[in-house]
Amino acid sequence: MFDISQITHYRENNRLEAKLATGGLPHSIWETYSAFANTYGGVILLGVEELPDHSLRVQGLLDPQELVEQFCALLSDPKVVSVNLLKEEDIQILHVDGGDIVAIFVPMAERDQLPVYIGGDLVRGSYRRSGDGDYHCTQAERNAMLSGRSH
Repeated sequence: MFDISQITHYRENNRLEAKLATGGLPHSIWETYSAFANTYGGVILLGVEELPDHSLRVQGLLDPQELVEQFCALLSDPKVVSVNLLKEEDIQILHVDGGDIVAIFVPMAERDQLPVYIGGDLVRGSYRRSGDGDYHCTQAERNAMLSGRSH
């Protein structure tokens, strides 16, 4: 699992995404949420930057509670994201050297919740995670997810 004390040893990958978030909640958080939910799940870190050598550094957040509240409010809006997969304990404010950060533990969606999409648009709003990036799902990928749903 994820050990925050080891953050300097981590790199972004198919289960970890760092977002600086110093200017507020990044819009790209929803693409990553969709991508993690549609693949294997993962951790989104707010207040952490990826350096040119791909290592991670804690920058911290001025008001992590405000970011959590904003994220939670948007998470319940079907125009933003198709389904809220998170429990209260999946969103944590962590106190680490360098400042406070937010960790969002996104689980893999259940078959009948797939695909998880954003912006109210199943076609353009479905993402998958590959390596350290979020990519639009292809029609074949969306169809495979939809065929796995129980009727």
